[in-house]
Amino acid sequence: MEKSSGSVNRILVVEDEPAICDLFRRVLSGEGFEVDTAVNGKVAQDMIGEKQYDLFLMDIRLPLVNGIELYRWLQNKHPQLASHVIFTTGSVIDQEDTTFIEQSGRPLLPKPFTPDELKAIVRETMKEVGK
Repeated sequence: MEKSSGSVNRILVVEDEPAICDLFRRVLSGEGFEVDTAVNGKVAQDMIGEKQYDLFLMDIRLPLVNGIELYRWLQNKHPQLASHVIFTTGSVIDQEDTTFIEQSGRPLLPKPFTPDELKAIVRETMKEVGK
């Protein structure tokens, strides 16, 4: 895995909506983060194998490999990174997804969100993981 450059923190956004990806990139780049994007969990798995990420923003509803499947894969393959996940969703989530998110202990950023809400949840999560 390639180490993130210098003291810049690298975030992987796993999101299939281009407008949301653009918003994440614009807001987070403005906060000094290096932002990569993946359109689904399968692409994200490949990227995680190539680079080191400090934080992950994962949409729950994704094609091929969804956010929950990607999180479980991360727990299995890179357990030290599982605490670096923030889930996102614009969908109404069912009881199974709600239970999973609660059990994971990971934060959820519901869409739509404001740039300030995004910045706050990223700052809080980065603090939790010691970044």
